[in-house]
Amino acid sequence: MDRPCRIKRKRPPQPLGVMKDKMAKVTDIYNFRLIEDALSTSGQPTEVQLRAAVSEGYEVIINLALHDDPRYSLSDETGLIEGLGMVYVHIPVQFDAPVEDDLLAFFQAMEMYKGKKIHIHCAANMRVTAFLGLYLMVKQGQAESNAFESMRSVWEPNDVWSSFISSMVTKYAQQGAPADAKKRRA
Repeated sequence: MDRPCRIKRKRPPQPLGVMKDKMAKVTDIYNFRLIEDALSTSGQPTEVQLRAAVSEGYEVIINLALHDDPRYSLSDETGLIEGLGMVYVHIPVQFDAPVEDDLLAFFQAMEMYKGKKIHIHCAANMRVTAFLGLYLMVKQGQAESNAFESMRSVWEPNDVWSSFISSMVTKYAQQGAPADAKKRRA
């Protein structure tokens, strides 16, 4: 009598989402944007995606999201990232009330880690693309249309953010831009 063929499995099959995470790449993160070779932005990455960041050469993770909402944060992102050997910078920016001090802390972090491979994230890549646009314009002298290109690909700022961006551009664009960038805007 023929016996049915039995397949032995070493472990039970895993749901597709779990399998996908095992092959995760940084580019899989929600709203991922590659700004340049050593700079990218996104929404909240998973633990597995942050592990992928290490293997892809990232050295610094800057997080502009809050840590108090489990839908948009990891339970111990600080410990995870530092345990993976990357630098972790957390600047919790209130989405409904961005403030100048947070922007200046972001500018400082970007300057401090210039030359490193950096990934910046928040919950959905909205805070990040706004702050990065301001950094690119104010600190690197990019034209406004180029500086905010990634932001426009992710979202159109609401009144709070439009007002914040406008006031920061007015305050910092001329004083913070390199001399040659000031000439280009004139």
